[in-house]
Amino acid sequence: MTERRIERLVPAVATSDGAGVRLSRAIANSELDHLDPFLLLDEFRSDDPNDYIAGFPDHPHRGFETVTYMLAGKMEHGDHAGNRGLLTGGGAQWMTAGRGIIHSETPRQDDGLMWGFQLWVNLPASHKMSPPRYQDIEPSAIPEVKIDGGLVRVVAGAFGGATGPVQGIVTEPLYLDVRLEPGGRFETTLPDSHTAFVYAYEGRGLVGGSAVPVKTLGILSPGEQVRAEASDQGFRFLCIAAKPLREPIARYGPFVMNTREEIMQAFEDYRSGRLG
Repeated sequence: MTERRIERLVPAVATSDGAGVRLSRAIANSELDHLDPFLLLDEFRSDDPNDYIAGFPDHPHRGFETVTYMLAGKMEHGDHAGNRGLLTGGGAQWMTAGRGIIHSETPRQDDGLMWGFQLWVNLPASHKMSPPRYQDIEPSAIPEVKIDGGLVRVVAGAFGGATGPVQGIVTEPLYLDVRLEPGGRFETTLPDSHTAFVYAYEGRGLVGGSAVPVKTLGILSPGEQVRAEASDQGFRFLCIAAKPLREPIARYGPFVMNTREEIMQAFEDYRSGRLG
């Protein structure tokens, strides 16, 4: 099998979003606009409540999916249809905005560490106006696979005989949280046609023989195999892949469609209360 290598390293850029939440943005910044089908990747990590307490007040989405994965902290989500849920450390949510949703994400803690990731995944034209849906996943529902020198949490896709709880996603994603002890090694296979990347969030290590610094995204070359190894500090990273769409992207703020006309229609639907 062909081993995937690091084609390009993209350092995350410090920014803020929502009502002033401080973030590190690895996709949708000046260095990397998107990585088909991925539209955005943020890491939020702070034990200072001033960096996260205001959260993300009501805002709309149409045409894509948002994936929130928490390592620590508590975040409540709510939407205009009355849906509510609480994300806690180790849990995840895969939200398909489809034709439209207006929701909020609010920290449910006054202090302590808030740490997690948000990924945006594009939808194909044929699914952009599908009904909205949530897949709220408790920490206990995410399989953990022990490997020689580490642990892998399987949010989506399959690894080591385990299948992640996220189901029915058109881009056939793989979402792994890989946690290697000092000197630990990891390897997995995935479809050669999938777009794939790693995002290092703690420790030090090599992926495909190349170092990936903390808060850095590594775009992977085509191939069927991904290998990584940790330094004497250990190494923790996300390994994410999905089927590219290869369709035109029209994007403005919270809406991602295929044409400018569809973006204008999304804004008109939002203003007139017809988004969902």
